[in-house]
Amino acid sequence: MAARAVLTYDGGLMTVDTGTGEVTSTEADGFLRLNNAGDGRHLLVSAGQEFRLFDSGLIVEGHGDHHHYYEQAPALTGPAVEAAEAGHVVAHEGRTALFADGTGTITVLDSAAFSDGEITADEVEEHAADAAHHGVAVPLSSGDLLLTQGTADSRNTVQVQSPGGEVLAETTDCPGVHGVAAAMPTPVGDVITLGCENGPVIYRDGTFHKVPVAEAYQRSGNQAGSQASPIVLTDYKSDPDAEQERPTRIGLIDTRTSSMTTVDLSSAYWFRSLARGAAGEAIVLTGDGELNILNEETGEIIHEVKIVAPWEEPQEWQSPAPAVKVGSDGLAYVTEPAARKLHVVDVAAGTILSSFDLPETPVELTVVTGEAETSGPARKG
Repeated sequence: MAARAVLTYDGGLMTVDTGTGEVTSTEADGFLRLNNAGDGRHLLVSAGQEFRLFDSGLIVEGHGDHHHYYEQAPALTGPAVEAAEAGHVVAHEGRTALFADGTGTITVLDSAAFSDGEITADEVEEHAADAAHHGVAVPLSSGDLLLTQGTADSRNTVQVQSPGGEVLAETTDCPGVHGVAAAMPTPVGDVITLGCENGPVIYRDGTFHKVPVAEAYQRSGNQAGSQASPIVLTDYKSDPDAEQERPTRIGLIDTRTSSMTTVDLSSAYWFRSLARGAAGEAIVLTGDGELNILNEETGEIIHEVKIVAPWEEPQEWQSPAPAVKVGSDGLAYVTEPAARKLHVVDVAAGTILSSFDLPETPVELTVVTGEAETSGPARKG
């Protein structure tokens, strides 16, 4: 069963069957953001004051020692989850957290709760930050919840709370906290990194660890993790006065040692440029049109795949520009809005497998394969 790529455009969503190239369009109003629900089939679409449920149409049913695979037409289905200023969605270890920026409300569900196309009240676990802010929450395998705290004007605190709301761990040394990723867990539990404006922080072994950086200002607000690797890929911004910084360096956080190295790719990238391969490879799509595939441990470039025409980050982040996502099938999917194309790359081989024409100019991208995303790929080490 081929993966399905789901893309937004001005006027709705496109679903591409990456086996046949067939495109199905679904009309929807407003600027839409895409989030994997965690079950490998559904998406949660951030749409203003709600999260809308989108069924990609890929169905995998387990039967003893094998699975049955089915396909149906994609569609927006089921009731929406109300959320003032619907923001970040994080699926982790079988649970999915939805953050409402307008209230600080956090809705946590089992990632399989979407399988019947409905979300019932008894499946919903409600939490709340102390105040409304642009935040994020991560359900931990222990049953606890990692969440940010702040206000609309500032935020610098990250906490881990028990199901009853007791604060189990906290750091206040994360100004401008934004961006989160999960890395390979330790025997003690989850490893989570977050971006700050003075170097990242890591939650590991029940406590927070600061990552030292050379600059007074260092923002890693966009992160890509893999449970196959203890290394987290981040963007690396270091100019506090830049109106629109276009960095060429990336950061590689080693969560084992609370340290970070940088790699200069000699070409700028943006927040939709970062992804991870099935074996943990660091993947960065740069403005020179290349998909850079790196060994995340050494920073060595394994493959440079010329994939799209040269491009530059737009002034408005909502505008179309190339994006990359990697599915649980280990393939990288890359949009080329200027040409209205979707490309598919074999990450391990560094080769282009196929390219598909699109009827509309794509903006956001995500990929579903039918396999749940929350357990992560096979782990190294």
